[in-house]
Amino acid sequence: MDLIVGIIQDTYISATVLLMVALGGLFSEKSGVTNIALEGIMIIGGFVGIGTLQIIESPNINPQLLFLIVLLAGGIAGGLYSTIHAFASVKLKSNQIISATALNLFAPAFAIFTARILQDGGSQIQFLTRFRIQEVVILGMNFSDIPIIGPLLFERVYLSFYIVIILFFISRYILNKTRFGLRIKALGENPHAADSLGINIYKYRLIAVIISGVLAGMGGVIFVVSTSTEYAATVAGFGFLSIALLIFGNWRPTWILFGALFFGFLRTLGSSYSVIPLFQNLNLDKEIFVMMPYIMTLVVLAFFSKNSRAPKALGQVYDKGKR
Repeated sequence: MDLIVGIIQDTYISATVLLMVALGGLFSEKSGVTNIALEGIMIIGGFVGIGTLQIIESPNINPQLLFLIVLLAGGIAGGLYSTIHAFASVKLKSNQIISATALNLFAPAFAIFTARILQDGGSQIQFLTRFRIQEVVILGMNFSDIPIIGPLLFERVYLSFYIVIILFFISRYILNKTRFGLRIKALGENPHAADSLGINIYKYRLIAVIISGVLAGMGGVIFVVSTSTEYAATVAGFGFLSIALLIFGNWRPTWILFGALFFGFLRTLGSSYSVIPLFQNLNLDKEIFVMMPYIMTLVVLAFFSKNSRAPKALGQVYDKGKR
C-alpha cells in the first residue's frame, strides 16, 4: 500500500508541471498563436526563480512563503520572455515556429552562460529544497489523518499541487464563461470574423501569449524545485511534452488534466522502476524505463492525434487586409 501511495504522490509532481505548462500553452494556442517555446520559457523561468531563491533564501523565511516568491519571480520572467515571441509573431507577423524555436535555442545558452559568469565557471546552481509539505495541518486539523484521501492528497505534497488545481478551474472558467475567454477562442477559430465585430486581434493575442509565458515560467520553477537540488538549464523535455498533452487533450482543459495525470504516472513508473517488484524481475536496462514515458507518449499521440481538432486558425499569421 505504501508503494502505491508513494507512486501516486510522485505522479502529482510531474502532473503538476505538465498541467501548469499545458494550461499556458492552451491560452496561446486557443488564440491562434502556436507556442512551441514553452520549453525555453520554462528554462528561463526556472533560472530566474532559482536565482531569486539564492538571493533571498533565509532560515527565517517560511518555506511556503519563499516558494510563492520564487514562483512569482519565475512567472514574471516567463511572461517577459514570452513577450518576445508575442511581439515577433503577432506584431511583426513572423513565422511562429521559427520565432518559438529561436527562444528555445537561446534560453539554455543564456542560462548556462550567465550561471558561469555569476559562479566563476560553474554552470549548475545548487540550492536547498525544503518546500515539500510532509503533512497538511490547518488550524490544528491534520488533513493527512483523513482515511484514504488523506495520504493521497495531504501528505508529501508541494504547495504548487494546490495552486495548479486552483489555476485549472480558473482557466477553465475564464475560457468557457468570460467575455475575455470567449474572445480568445474566437480568435483561434476565425480571427477575421472576430475583427469584424470590433475585437482587437493583436491585443488579445499578445495577452494570451504573455499569459502562456507566465504559466510556463511558473512551471519551470516547479519542475526544478520539485525534481532536483540544482539548476542545470534543462527541464527534461517537459515543455514539448506539454504540447503533446494539448494534442492528446484536444485543447480541452478537462482532458488536459487527465492527460497530465496519465503522462505523469508514466514518468513516475519510469523513474521508480528500482522499487517496483514487477520491473525488477524483468532485468531490463534502466535506460529502457527512462525512455518508456516518451515512447508511450508517441504511441498515445499516434492514436489520438487523428481525432484531435486544433483551433482552425492555429499558426496562421493574421493580416487585417487579407483573407
